Amino acid sequence: MRSAHRVETVRTAERTLMAQLPDGALMQRAAAGLAAACADVLGRVYGSRVVLLVGSGDNGGDALYAGARLAKRGAGVTAVLLNPDRTHPGALKSFRRAGGTTAAPTTAADLVPHADLVLDGIVGIGGKGGLRPDAAPLADLAAASRATVIAVDLPSGIEPDTGEVRGPAVRADLTVTFGTHKPGLLIDPAREYAGSVRLIDIGLDDTLPATPALESLQHADVAALLPRPSQESDKYRRGVVGIAAGSTRYPGAAVLAVAGALRGGAGAVRYVGAAADAVLARFPETLVSNDGPKKAGRVQAWVAGPGAGDDAAPVAEALSTDVPVLLDADGLRLADRETVRTRTAPTVMTPHAGEAAALLGVSREEVESARLTAAHELSRAYDATVLLKGSTTVIADPAPAAPARVNATGTPWLATAGSGDVLSGLTGSLLAAGLSPLDAASVAAYIHGLAGRYAADGAPTGAHDVAEAIPRAWRNVITA
Repeated sequence: MRSAHRVETVRTAERTLMAQLPDGALMQRAAAGLAAACADVLGRVYGSRVVLLVGSGDNGGDALYAGARLAKRGAGVTAVLLNPDRTHPGALKSFRRAGGTTAAPTTAADLVPHADLVLDGIVGIGGKGGLRPDAAPLADLAAASRATVIAVDLPSGIEPDTGEVRGPAVRADLTVTFGTHKPGLLIDPAREYAGSVRLIDIGLDDTLPATPALESLQHADVAALLPRPSQESDKYRRGVVGIAAGSTRYPGAAVLAVAGALRGGAGAVRYVGAAADAVLARFPETLVSNDGPKKAGRVQAWVAGPGAGDDAAPVAEALSTDVPVLLDADGLRLADRETVRTRTAPTVMTPHAGEAAALLGVSREEVESARLTAAHELSRAYDATVLLKGSTTVIADPAPAAPARVNATGTPWLATAGSGDVLSGLTGSLLAAGLSPLDAASVAAYIHGLAGRYAADGAPTGAHDVAEAIPRAWRNVITA
C-alpha cells in the first residue's frame, strides 16, 4: 500500500522524530537520499554540471546539503539563491566548504541551459498558491533546458495536500520525497508536474499516524481483496449482480456493463431493461427479466443508470432495494439525492468530471483542478462512496476516518465511449461478491486500468476490448 499524509501530519511527525535525534540529523538523512538519487540520474557525477534553485526554506537546505555531497564527488555545482539573507545558514556553509559556488537569479539564464541536472529546492511543503513572480522564470528556464529536473520533496508551486496547481510551478522529471508521499504527488494535475516519484526513508514510520490521508493500492493489496471461489461456491456465493441499464437508443451501454460484470467474477448477471435482445445476443448466459429490478430475482448488488436515457423508474426501483447500488451515467442524473442519502444499504457513485460538476453545481474545470476536494464533497453530499473518474481516479468514502484512495493504473486510451460502462459492471460484480464499497471501487478501478493498458498496448482501443482484457489483468495481479 502506498500512503500519503498531509502537511501538518508530516510536520508533527518530523518534530517528534527530530526531538529524538541530534540537531540536523533529519536533514542530513534527506540530503543523503537526495544526493544518491541525483547520482543515479547523472550516472557519472565527476565533471557533471549541476544547478540548484534554492529558496529560503528547509527544501533549499536539503538541496544545498545534497549539492555539497555532489561537489565532493567532483561535480560542478552552482546554487542560485533566491533570497540569500534567508538561505539555510548551516547548509550554505557546508555547500561552500565543499567547493560549491553561489549565484544570483539574474545569472540563471546563463547557467540552467548548460546544466546536466537542475535541483528544485525553491519551495517546500509549506508553499501555497504557485510560485512567486521572482521564482516563476526559473521554472520556465528549467522546463526549457536539456537538464534532468529533480524536485526536492515536491515540485515547487503545487499544493501538497490537494494536488491543485494554482499558479506557475516546476515541472520535474523526478521528485525525491521524504518520509511519506504527499497527496499532491499522487493526484492530477499536480501529479503531472512530479514526474516519477522516489520515496526516501528518513525514519518517520514510527511517528506517522496509522491512518493516512490518501492510499494507493498496489498489486499485493488488490490480490488480497479479489474474491476467489471455493469448492463449495455456487452462483449466489460468488455474487449475483443486477444490471438496470441501456435503452432502445443506447443498447450498447447495457451490453458493456454486462460484459464488465461477467468478466469481473459475478456468479450470474440479471439484466432488466430495453436492451435485452442485444444483451442476449452477445451474452446468452445473462438472466433477463422484463419486470424491473424488484421482480428480477435475487441479486446481491445493482448497477443502475448506464445508457438509461430518461427512464427514472428502474433507477428509483434499484435504490429502493436493500442491497448495494452503483449509480453511473444517467443514473447519477436521475437519482434523487435525499433518496440516496437515506438508504440503509451502501451506494457507490461513479461520475466523470462533468457529471460531478453538475451534481455539485460547479464548473467542470473546478472539479478537474481539485479532484480530491470534489470527490470528498460529493461523497459527503450524498453519503455515498464516490469513484471520480479521470486522468487520476479518486475514490472517496463517506466514513469520516476513511482515507481517500487514488488509482495508480490506467492509460489515456481508456478515454473512450463505453469504458465507464465496463467499469460499472466490474464494480457491481465486486459489490455482489461482498467487497465493501471502498474496496470494490478501488479494486475495480485498478483492474479496469490495468485491463485498459493491456487492451491498448500503446494503440487505440475500444470498451469491448477493455472488458475482454479483464481476465488477463486479474491473472496478472494474482500471480505477481
